[in-house]
Amino acid sequence: MKNPIDGLNKIFESRIRLGVMSILVVNEEINFNDLKQMLEVTDGNLATHLVNLEENGYIKVHKGFIGRKTNTTYAITKAGEKAFGEHIAALENMIKGVK
Repeated sequence: MKNPIDGLNKIFESRIRLGVMSILVVNEEINFNDLKQMLEVTDGNLATHLVNLEENGYIKVHKGFIGRKTNTTYAITKAGEKAFGEHIAALENMIKGVK
């Protein structure tokens, strides 16, 4: 019998990283402050999770300027879309297996 947690991605176990990926799947790109507001987390907490996702190749970071103010935006990568899609499918299969 197949283990129901096979296919779950450990990276997405964090509620914040799960939230970031969920937001990026439906938005082409989003800036740091909007992400922080949507997830209701601190700067440091969000930054730590974003670095983790970036290091794993799931998101890409773009640093730019709006006028003289720095603006950092985030977008999901193809690898991120694939990994997150597989994670969601594994969650769905796990839920179906419990019913």
